[in-house]
Amino acid sequence: MKLKQRVVVLCAVLFLLGLAKVFLLDGGEGSAASRRDLRAFRKMESSLALVKGARLTHTLQSPWEVAAQWVGPREVYPDETPELAAVLNALSTARVERADVGYKGTQLKALLVLDGGQKVVFKPKRYTRDYVVEGEPYAGYDRHNAEIAAFHLDRILGFRRAPLVVGRIMNLRTEIKPVATDQLLSTFLMHGNNTCFYGKCYYCRETEPACAEGDVMEGSVTLWLPDVWPLQKHRHPWGRTYREGKLARWEYDESYCEAVKKMPPYDAGPRLLDVIDTAIFDYLIGNADRHHYESFQDDGGASMLILLDNAKSFGNPGLDERSILAPLYQCCMVRVSTWNRLNLLKGGMLSSAMRQAMAHDPAFPVLTELHLAALDRRLNGVLATVRQCMETQGADNTLIEDRMNLPHP
Repeated sequence: MKLKQRVVVLCAVLFLLGLAKVFLLDGGEGSAASRRDLRAFRKMESSLALVKGARLTHTLQSPWEVAAQWVGPREVYPDETPELAAVLNALSTARVERADVGYKGTQLKALLVLDGGQKVVFKPKRYTRDYVVEGEPYAGYDRHNAEIAAFHLDRILGFRRAPLVVGRIMNLRTEIKPVATDQLLSTFLMHGNNTCFYGKCYYCRETEPACAEGDVMEGSVTLWLPDVWPLQKHRHPWGRTYREGKLARWEYDESYCEAVKKMPPYDAGPRLLDVIDTAIFDYLIGNADRHHYESFQDDGGASMLILLDNAKSFGNPGLDERSILAPLYQCCMVRVSTWNRLNLLKGGMLSSAMRQAMAHDPAFPVLTELHLAALDRRLNGVLATVRQCMETQGADNTLIEDRMNLPHP
């Protein structure tokens, strides 16, 4: 065979190998990575439906002790959690021992201590399910149902980086006021026959309280992470300026990711890929408000980016804010495991999984059909963005093998 023919054959073989890799990683089942990710997906599917009213029966530990033992450097809960339904049920029903104003922040919340000493964050209902938040993608009050939906999306995507969240129906008169601190009680008032409170926060105003229907208020309850895992706050490299007429560098510099790659902790370890995973997560839920993020302290960049404070999500099902995906389309890289999971969720599988996961939440229905349809539509946008990256720079440079599952201490 002549040299020229050999070169042509070699190029053809390399081209076919490249196509095979893209196929196997685009929802195929042939590669070891795809088979492993498919098994993880099937396991997730089988555990999606949570039994209503479940309780722990096989252990003397409290639900809080069980959940605390789940936390590790790279996960808030493991991929197998048969006790999850029982822990969520305890969150939604356990007696409130103490109620106080929330920790510092911009949005109204209450800090509760449940029976057994477990701290949780309560976010009250501010909008009806079908209310559309107009304006900037980060506008409006916190949405309690967004916290619930975001937690279940975290489960479905296999990230396992969001604290546990469940809906809860509270009687403010009988459950909260008798155990409330003077500081919280001072923010209670009546609007007609409805009990309201406005708490203490940067944007909390007596003129803008959250109101129950009579004494009964719907909200979300988020499990406080164990104190043995203190948090460290970081400025998000793709954060917005929140100033009219002033753009952040990433908004006008298409090469911005190259600069980020030179800065710790993004120059080594899993953090940059975590940021990209989070951009995908935030785009799906419509969250354009992640100006900071948290990891565990003194982690050297190895711990996960924790998916806290997702309540500025699911505000407008008709708005797909593409700028949220900037880390993905500027860096043009994504984990193989994330890519495989996204492909397994296309064709309506994502919205179907979300319906199943949230079917027994006390705040059901958590999302409207328009928001569920938006999840499927936005997923197609993410997949198209990754494919465009593969077309311009190749699959090898776009799909990154990084499973960095660090063991528990």
